[in-house]
Amino acid sequence: MKRILKIGIIANITAFVAVMLFSCANPDAVIQAIGSDDTLSGIIADSVVFYRSDSGVINLELHTPRMVRMDTEDDIMEFPLGFDVYMFDKGQKTTELHADYGKSYGKSLLIEAVGNVMVKNFGSEETMFSDKLFWYQEQKMIYTRSRVKIVTPDKQIEADSLVAREDFSEYTMYSGSALLDVDEED
Repeated sequence: MKRILKIGIIANITAFVAVMLFSCANPDAVIQAIGSDDTLSGIIADSVVFYRSDSGVINLELHTPRMVRMDTEDDIMEFPLGFDVYMFDKGQKTTELHADYGKSYGKSLLIEAVGNVMVKNFGSEETMFSDKLFWYQEQKMIYTRSRVKIVTPDKQIEADSLVAREDFSEYTMYSGSALLDVDEED
């Protein structure tokens, strides 16, 4: 009886060790599959503050409550809850861009801003309002074919479209009208 018990215990231990050795999959293959481009389609980040600098001097600051980065050929980042971008020149804030929604096409350096779009130039005290705007970062230009309004301390200009420098220091408006403050002489 002792011999049968001893053989049974040895057989159970052998079976247990065999099951443990042969039941494990290759963990490297599993880890590589989890980290591959096919399984990770994007990243979501909340309360994002992003800085871009040149030689240690900040030239752009972006704030967004939510950023969604999609791993696509165009390297798309989406700002579904809106964003605020501040542009700087030599450490001084020059321009603010705000929108309720945004999409950045990383490879082409294009940003699309939609909904309550506002561009403010702090130096000239000019503010532009529109429903949609495209910002071509490489050319440092902004463009819209949507109705646009520019408000300054002494005038208000409305037009059907606009092309401007990104810091809003120069702009061209098309099919527009203006309200101007005029000093009347007696």
